[in-house]
Amino acid sequence: MANLTKRDMVIRISEETGFTQQEVLSVIQKTLDIITESLADQQDVELRNFGVFELRLTKPRVGRNPKKPEVNFAIPARAIVKFKAGKVMREKVSLLAGALREANSQKSTKRTAARKKSKP
Repeated sequence: MANLTKRDMVIRISEETGFTQQEVLSVIQKTLDIITESLADQQDVELRNFGVFELRLTKPRVGRNPKKPEVNFAIPARAIVKFKAGKVMREKVSLLAGALREANSQKSTKRTAARKKSKP
């Protein structure tokens, strides 16, 4: 399953609305710019039925190199963006859970069968 890119969205919206790809691209880019600017200004972005982009601060913590566990170093606090899916998105994605579980179990069954075949 391929990822959906900005270019894919532009083409699809352009075909469905009749707007030119350049017009659609400028609207999508401006939307993304406003979301980015709002988060940079420490404002959460709420898109009803889609989700919320929230700015969170991580706590400073102590890190360790697994190869040299005796050496500690400080990992500073930093700002991160969290996305919390809205109700409509959660409902649509939750319908996929069973299908994804089934697809993953089929993949693991095929891998197990392939391993058994390759063993002498």
